[in-house]
Amino acid sequence: MRLICFALALAGLLPLAAAQTRPAYQQPSAAIREVLDTPALPRLLPSPERSQLAIIEQARYPALADLARPQLRLAGLRFDPRSATPIGLVGIERLRLRALRQADAPERSVTLPKPGLWHSFVWAPDGQRFVLERRLDQANELWVGDTASATLQRVPKVNINNVLADGEQAWLNPEEVVVLSIPQRRSAAPHASVAPMVQESLGRNSPERTHADLLRSVQDEALFEFHAQSQMLRVNLRSLRTQALGSPGLYHSLTTVGEGQGVLSERLVRPFSYTLIWSDFPSVVELWSPEGKRLRELARTPLRQGVAIDGVIPGPRQFFASPHKDAALYWVEALDGGNPAQRAAFRDRLMRLDPPYQGEAYEVQRMPYRFARLRFADDGQHALLSEEDRSRAWTRSYWLPLRGTQSRMLFEHAVRERYRHPGSPLLRTLPNGRLVAQTQQGDLLMVGPGANPRGERPFLDRMSVRDGSTARLFQSAEQAYEMPLAWSEDRRLLTLRETATEPPNLVLREGAQAQALTRISDNQPRLRKLRRELVTFKRADGVELSFWLVLPPDYRDGEHRPTLVWAYPMEFNDATLASQLAATGNRYQPVSGINPQLLALDGYVVLMDATMPVVGDLRAVSDGFIEQLMMNARAILDKAEDLGVTDPRRVAVGGHSYGAFMATNLLAHTKLFRCGIARSGAYNRTLTPFGFQSERRSLWDAKETYLRVSPFLYAHQIKEPLLLIHGEYDNNPGTFPMQSERLYQALAGTGGSARYVQLPFEGHGYQARESVGHVQWEMSQWLRSCLREPKN
Repeated sequence: MRLICFALALAGLLPLAAAQTRPAYQQPSAAIREVLDTPALPRLLPSPERSQLAIIEQARYPALADLARPQLRLAGLRFDPRSATPIGLVGIERLRLRALRQADAPERSVTLPKPGLWHSFVWAPDGQRFVLERRLDQANELWVGDTASATLQRVPKVNINNVLADGEQAWLNPEEVVVLSIPQRRSAAPHASVAPMVQESLGRNSPERTHADLLRSVQDEALFEFHAQSQMLRVNLRSLRTQALGSPGLYHSLTTVGEGQGVLSERLVRPFSYTLIWSDFPSVVELWSPEGKRLRELARTPLRQGVAIDGVIPGPRQFFASPHKDAALYWVEALDGGNPAQRAAFRDRLMRLDPPYQGEAYEVQRMPYRFARLRFADDGQHALLSEEDRSRAWTRSYWLPLRGTQSRMLFEHAVRERYRHPGSPLLRTLPNGRLVAQTQQGDLLMVGPGANPRGERPFLDRMSVRDGSTARLFQSAEQAYEMPLAWSEDRRLLTLRETATEPPNLVLREGAQAQALTRISDNQPRLRKLRRELVTFKRADGVELSFWLVLPPDYRDGEHRPTLVWAYPMEFNDATLASQLAATGNRYQPVSGINPQLLALDGYVVLMDATMPVVGDLRAVSDGFIEQLMMNARAILDKAEDLGVTDPRRVAVGGHSYGAFMATNLLAHTKLFRCGIARSGAYNRTLTPFGFQSERRSLWDAKETYLRVSPFLYAHQIKEPLLLIHGEYDNNPGTFPMQSERLYQALAGTGGSARYVQLPFEGHGYQARESVGHVQWEMSQWLRSCLREPKN
């Protein structure tokens, strides 16, 4: 409450004099402040045809006053009703353009008129223009930029509605785009009123996950419908003329059909739900001509209520439009009623409907497992189709002829496979703005991180669609992390290259020659003074573990320093997968404002990203959660002691979200740690009764497990001090602020030592500069108080 008052004063919502009588936000040490106040690195955004480069300098943090803007929280959304934009936008502070393939090309600065917050830069498909949005207090304008002259023009009378579809666009061609705008003629917003909230369950199973910001009344429904309504507008970027397509509706998805032959739209319809978020509401899928004529209603998807855990709705779902001249439409249908518990030879099928969109669709492919994704290829004849067996976390991908012949499986692997992962398709942009998988002489180009036991070396492969064999076209050197971005017919490769000390820069490769196209330099030299080393070891059952050993700048060999272990558990169904390293030492390490690694600047040893695998049958992996956490923690501490850097009497454990859940369980069930830090966690699993993380059983199917892994129920055993931090408006499913509030009350009521900090206006992660600085101060002060040298 004390921090809330100060934040309200900053936002101009409370007299500052009232706030000054209460403690204000605190600042961390000068060393950490220096890192927090370093500007963000610029974004480097090549144009789709790779001729131009946008250099975008953004604010590092949203302003606290921006988070405190008047907002509505409806149907799982949080938005500013005056401008129809999400809360917490990060603004563009400076925008520069230049020719891409000349490292010394002159830059053209784009003047961004004041006032307002500029955001959402998007290139036109040919790179000759771009669009931007400017948020004002009462509007969110659309502006068009000319690349050659670096000038901007506002599109008159267009106010983009980003309530449902944040930045949703459909490019008909490089000069015309369809956007979602607030209707020009609409009535006044509904007035607030008070009414009872009524819900009914009439004997039908409806295992819903816990969500925040749900609709609660008829008044909420009316407000949601009013503010989410938008009008499809066809905008000519050359003339700035607009044309309305259809009537206003609750549109949330737009897709270009073919080479601009139409637009595929999805819009919400009633009935709404008080237990589901907006993306689970009923939806109507429609096809429109470029002139605004509705060609066909394709489907009406039902309210996603009563769907089994890990299930899908029956009937058509997940709609796609071909990006090519054939302009075909596709969707997926369940063959098992959408219920994964029902035995079936095939789970899903892919359907196709061709122009003129009359009659019935026909089946293209049946899938033994659940549909995962569809990526069209640039040849206009094929797509990469993927399915997933969620019961064993396994995925398969097929090369799918879109007409007539049977597909061919290209590869399959565990979902969490790293070392033998084939990568993902390299994408390129078509003139209609659609991204497609790039092919070369009939084969598929694949790009991936190239993980191996020594780190990651990104690669570009040409994969044969006949037998899945690969030929390597490029692989990054070991000392650098160089990710392929684009491959041209003349065999020139555009990459994004970084090292441990050099931030990402664009490089153009032609054979053995490499030309640096940008020269962004390291902007956080203080972080390079930290000593970072990847340490690997094994736990008692042979599973490979690791952590990043982060030593303070003034650390001297042989010192035994107070230490923080920071981790996040991951579930695996295979010990081999759990042993694969997920860390690499050849990447530049920008550190977020709440990263506990910064505590090394205050003199602490930090064991960062300590691996905490939980291995077992995914259908019951949580049964061994506590025991495996204990095994992991014991191995981590033993290794730290072997390295001679840690005082085993002064070790803290911490984590964020599921990591907070982990840390609190370790305090409840072991005596390995002197104290803990738990940020934005969930601690009572009876409040998330229909599954959490990888757990797919309900509370009533696995009651003993739910109770066993809930540290709230073992609060009387937590005798080590615990710092709890939570965002006031945490909207992550399951981690409501109540979780921390109730745990604090349980600890206080059973004689525990705890401190609870609630951050005003913040969600699951913390964004404002005031918030991240205060979090660093809280963590540092907490470690200082509880990791002091023990008395003999």
